[in-house]
Amino acid sequence: MLAAPPDLPVGAVLPAITGALRERGVAVVHAPPGTGKTTLVPPLVARLLGPNGGRVVVTQPRRLAARAAARRLAQLLGEDVGATVGWSVRGDRRTSAATRVEFVTTGVLLRRLQRDPELAGTAAVVLDEVHERAIDADLLQAMLHEVRQTLRPELLVVAMSATLESSRLARLWADDAGEGAPEVTSPGGLHPVEEVWCPPARPVRRTDDRGMTREWGDHVAALVRRAVAERTGDVLVFVPGVGEVDGVVRRLGALADGSGPLEVLRLHGRLEAGEQDRALTPSDRRRVIVSTAVAESSVTVPGVRVVVDAGLARESRTDHARGLAGLVTVAVSRDGATQRAGRAGREGPGAVYRPWTQGDHAQLAPHRLPEILTGDLAELVLTAGCWSRDGVASLALLDAPPEAALDAATATLRALGALGADGAVTPRGRAMAQVPTHPRLARALIDGAAVVGRRRASEVVALLSEDVRVADADLTAALRGLRRRGGGGRGETRGGGEWRRAADQLLASARSLDLPERASGAVGGEDDAAAAVVALAYPDRIARRRADGEAYLLASGTGAVLPDVSPLRGAPWLAVADAGRTVARRDAVIRSAVPLDEEGAIAAAPALLVDREVVEFDGGRLRAREVRLLGAIELRSRPLAQPDPERVVVALRHALEREGLGVLRWGEAATALRTRLTFLHEHLGEPWPAVDDAALLDHLGEWLVGRRISSLSDLRRLDMVAALRQLLPWPAASRLDELAPERVTLPSGRSARVDYSGAAPAVAVKIQDAFGLRRTPLLADGRVAVVMHLLSPAGRPAAITADMASFWETGYAAVRSDLRGRYPKHAWPERP
Repeated sequence: MLAAPPDLPVGAVLPAITGALRERGVAVVHAPPGTGKTTLVPPLVARLLGPNGGRVVVTQPRRLAARAAARRLAQLLGEDVGATVGWSVRGDRRTSAATRVEFVTTGVLLRRLQRDPELAGTAAVVLDEVHERAIDADLLQAMLHEVRQTLRPELLVVAMSATLESSRLARLWADDAGEGAPEVTSPGGLHPVEEVWCPPARPVRRTDDRGMTREWGDHVAALVRRAVAERTGDVLVFVPGVGEVDGVVRRLGALADGSGPLEVLRLHGRLEAGEQDRALTPSDRRRVIVSTAVAESSVTVPGVRVVVDAGLARESRTDHARGLAGLVTVAVSRDGATQRAGRAGREGPGAVYRPWTQGDHAQLAPHRLPEILTGDLAELVLTAGCWSRDGVASLALLDAPPEAALDAATATLRALGALGADGAVTPRGRAMAQVPTHPRLARALIDGAAVVGRRRASEVVALLSEDVRVADADLTAALRGLRRRGGGGRGETRGGGEWRRAADQLLASARSLDLPERASGAVGGEDDAAAAVVALAYPDRIARRRADGEAYLLASGTGAVLPDVSPLRGAPWLAVADAGRTVARRDAVIRSAVPLDEEGAIAAAPALLVDREVVEFDGGRLRAREVRLLGAIELRSRPLAQPDPERVVVALRHALEREGLGVLRWGEAATALRTRLTFLHEHLGEPWPAVDDAALLDHLGEWLVGRRISSLSDLRRLDMVAALRQLLPWPAASRLDELAPERVTLPSGRSARVDYSGAAPAVAVKIQDAFGLRRTPLLADGRVAVVMHLLSPAGRPAAITADMASFWETGYAAVRSDLRGRYPKHAWPERP
């Protein structure tokens, strides 16, 4: 085949790739969509290795892409899949001893690498579509990098990207001298694609809590009809998820053009392989293929000349503050939109219809965010912990994962028993890592098998592992529907579908781990079984209906609501499988759940069950209770006669933070003492305490010692002078009146109050009372001079000074001259 290869653009750079592999053993290939890299590079590497050189393993991000790429290459060789070219995906393997090129999903190779780090029998790995930046793809690259450095320096690696800046990849694969991997750029292979901008006539909301809105789906369907009428060739429609695929297909109904009826086909990862093949096989009839992102890359849909792009994508997002993780519907990135449009130009000139404006397009994010920056990292942390003692820290990742996400993932794994207190993976964690799914779901399978039997546990976990959008949030109804459509009830395996294959693969994992075949008898019906497994997978999402309405409180402390149309509304307890944040609501929206009872909730989440004293001020009165909690959910409580004094102090602190210290009785004496202490703290520091609001709250227990407070009204009767004196340091307290006196004595025999409320201590006195005061009074061990406000006999300001000696020498004469004329009856000596 390579002697007379297909006319594909990447053929021009095959010699450069060969040279890079011979010289360095690694190559980074940047090849735009449609250049043929997936078709020609793997056999090139196999030829370079020679007939006995070992197998070439090619990774693809999706099962559909792996099967399609293998089938395409086998057809070019004139063979069936399973001979020279094979595939291995979840639940389906077609290889033989003769297989030289094996297409696999990234997850399959990750698990293979964990079992056998040396990858015995594998001579080369081709990493395709690395620009998609899924977590497992980033992790696989880092692990292969370490394998080449430590175990298999002869292992050939080719990293291929359609859009990612290749220089970053080249630096990742640098050699010991720091020289980056060779970069090879293929010429583009796309034909011209015309851009057609067609926003709706009036503003339309694109997404809601469940994904693409009905109105946006109507607009997309209308664009498909327009494209069918205006263009020739097959039409490929991109929407974000399986539910949206079904919705657009329903809207399109029976389509026809001048040549007759059109085929309207679905294309997504959960279809039967036969249905997927229909969309990927040329047809004599004109077709409309409505697809998820599976058709963005690696997969060629023959006959396509037109793309209609809904402009939406499903991406992983994690809200660590509320403990929610899942797939959300977001606007496509600019490079994603470009890649989708390129599907129309693979076989000839084409067109892309975009339901937004050029201005909107300029506002799109330039690149999709790497999943490692936004997603749930529990699987990454567990896999890295099984791989290396140093875990994630030892891996050369393209982007460092956020610390908050790592901390949240570590906490989750500890709660599941996968990590010990020292952060090392436990035997239970290694068992969970053998299950090809998220650690939460692996835990649900392992523990759920003992409760509901391994087959039922496998079926529910398989459902949870898929992106199932349930319009009314009733997950058990969705499970029953899958059983009806896919066949295979309890104890049966007939029928197909990705869900059934996923369930069978999980069942195989359950058998290999020797999990119980039958239920223990604790759970009977199918609904109860589903509830038990969901609760085991997501114990922090167990929810109880609030007493004051239809909203729910999750064990994590997050509020949540069901869709208005959900038949689950009113259920006292729920095991929530999926919930997401929204802009319009403060509470999360429950997307799928199963009714639960309190007994099942406690059985699924014993680690969240705690007994605690709750002391708080409610309605102005102290309320002390002993409560039983399941996470944040209060199960029951009873009054507590003698609460823990420390908890009372904490409750008081919260009440004062809420109400402010103004609720205390700050009389004149207490305010004066507080200002004196503030003065000493500012000028002398320790041991004189700070007495600002924050400091008083921090040391609440010290100045309330010995005082019984049962309501906020008790605080208002509190003697704050006595309370502040509790804070005075001993023995320094005996010098309070010396260092910061309340009053100073004047030569006249009178005394004057010192005002500490300003920037400096001040005394206001009539000037005659200051006669004979040679020097300014000094406070705080002589460090601070009192500011003297000198008044006329009528009490009006006459002079201000902090240096009495200087005032008598230079300022007094002018003051004397003025006051002597106005107050002649008073004595005004020249040198008083």
